Amino acid sequence: MSISIPQLPKGTRDFYPEAQRIQNYIFDTWRSVAESFAYEEYEGPMFEHLELYTGKSGEEIVSQLYNFKDKGDREIALRPEMTPTLARLVIQKARELKKPFKWFSMPRLFRYEKAQKGRLREFFQLNMDIIGTESIYAEADLMAAIATMLRKFGLKDGEFAIGVSSRKLLATYLEEIGAPNPALVYPVLDRRLKIGPEAFAKALADAGLSEDQVKKLDDFMSCKSIEEVKTKVHSENATAALAEIEDLFATLTAAGYGECVNLDLSIVRGLAYYTGIVFEVFDKGKSMRAIAGGGRYDSLTEKLGGERIPGVGFGMGDVVLADLLAEHNLLPSPKQSVDFYIASFGNDMKKVFETAQVFRADGKTVSHPLAPMKMGKQLDQANYQGAKIVVYVDGSKAAEGEFEYKDMRTGEMFVGNVAAIIARL
Repeated sequence: MSISIPQLPKGTRDFYPEAQRIQNYIFDTWRSVAESFAYEEYEGPMFEHLELYTGKSGEEIVSQLYNFKDKGDREIALRPEMTPTLARLVIQKARELKKPFKWFSMPRLFRYEKAQKGRLREFFQLNMDIIGTESIYAEADLMAAIATMLRKFGLKDGEFAIGVSSRKLLATYLEEIGAPNPALVYPVLDRRLKIGPEAFAKALADAGLSEDQVKKLDDFMSCKSIEEVKTKVHSENATAALAEIEDLFATLTAAGYGECVNLDLSIVRGLAYYTGIVFEVFDKGKSMRAIAGGGRYDSLTEKLGGERIPGVGFGMGDVVLADLLAEHNLLPSPKQSVDFYIASFGNDMKKVFETAQVFRADGKTVSHPLAPMKMGKQLDQANYQGAKIVVYVDGSKAAEGEFEYKDMRTGEMFVGNVAAIIARL
């Protein structure tokens, strides 16, 4: 009887050490930039009560989730995003948390959807959020962090763009043109660039818009500058929403991020809970999915049963980001690299372990043989593990307290004490 080989579940990934090194590089960069902007890290459970997601997004969200009943007959879902968990955490300690505060998380997320390039069923996502302020400078802080992060990964300002729009501005314009049901219009607008002009016009007509309203809305979303938008909107609320965007851009320009942001009214973000500024980050040519996206959600905690607490945040997925960095040859080598390999001509394993510990005590990465073997095999292993220096514990040319060692980067041999060997790195 043959035994079938276990298969990887569709839409998931294995992380062998080489892949995990790349993943850790992404995680380390995310964390270091978030912490440099004074965000604090948090986490939550990998599954939540299903109602947390249906309460935010409606029953239709269930088809996109991995959901099940647990042994207590409770409806549970693996988390598809982090914002509802964040909202729950905020609601639970709303009075205790000093606001505003800045948090970040790097959760593993799950969505039951068609696996394709840039989108998997299991993935990681950086979430950064600011809770407790309605100030536009919270959006500025998040966008500055995004730009700093992408620069740290090695991307130049001309290779990515943070497109900015405003649900507040869009809502006031829909009022101006007399759109009958804005709630039906937002999901259509979010698909505008994906479905083509004819399908877009038909979908808006199905949402109750006239041919003239469809044309006005399409012209509005095609505006490329604030000055152009000013010629199309007239209400006081629209003017206030535009002033908010102008202040945001001026602030980012003053901080040195002006080349990273632009007005893009085609960005809507389909989720109903967004209330103000929304934004998405693309590679300059928009050749792949959004690298990141988010916006302001001032009513989410209230919608989930708590008091109204303003918030704004974004998510950046690891899959599209890794694809973009690979396209620009910006990913580090996946090969292992260690500082020292401790070798022994006479297979003196006790001396090998003793010496390895001396170098590890100095914070260095150290490998060595785990069984007696010929020197040739030890050097093969040192090469395979990317050792920078091989230290011989029983070289005949070394005096007491010293070691013979080989710099694998140059092939040169030296003799020295521990301090001298460490200084060679």
